[in-house]
Amino acid sequence: MIYILGYFVIELLASIKLGISIGFGWSVVWVILTSIIGVTLLRLSPYAIMGSFAKIGFEKFNIISAQNASISYVLGAILLIVPGIFSDFLGFLLICYTIYLRLFAKMPVQQENYNKKGDDDVIDVEIIDSNTSNNTIS
Repeated sequence: MIYILGYFVIELLASIKLGISIGFGWSVVWVILTSIIGVTLLRLSPYAIMGSFAKIGFEKFNIISAQNASISYVLGAILLIVPGIFSDFLGFLLICYTIYLRLFAKMPVQQENYNKKGDDDVIDVEIIDSNTSNNTIS
């Protein structure tokens, strides 16, 4: 509960500060433009999510990176729709994180953790039981 109250206080102070700096009219334009960008990104989110999970097949992403990219994309778009300066800043940060994951992050190389000692020394052997009834003396 205290975090929500803190968020609203930060949002209110940031919006007032921007309104004083650039004026009320430009603040309204800012809110409308970021809302349009957020709605557009949210409409395109199925394609972005499919693209993130398609990179798993090409071994560019692991499942955790694809999940992080998808969640940050959708949450960033929703935060851009919410009117306010602080939410727009957080939305832009999440969208930038998604862009970083999609363009620059690479899947960590998994190391094979097995002991190679002895693998080269293995001899394939077939064991035949010599106590069979076929070797009878007549």
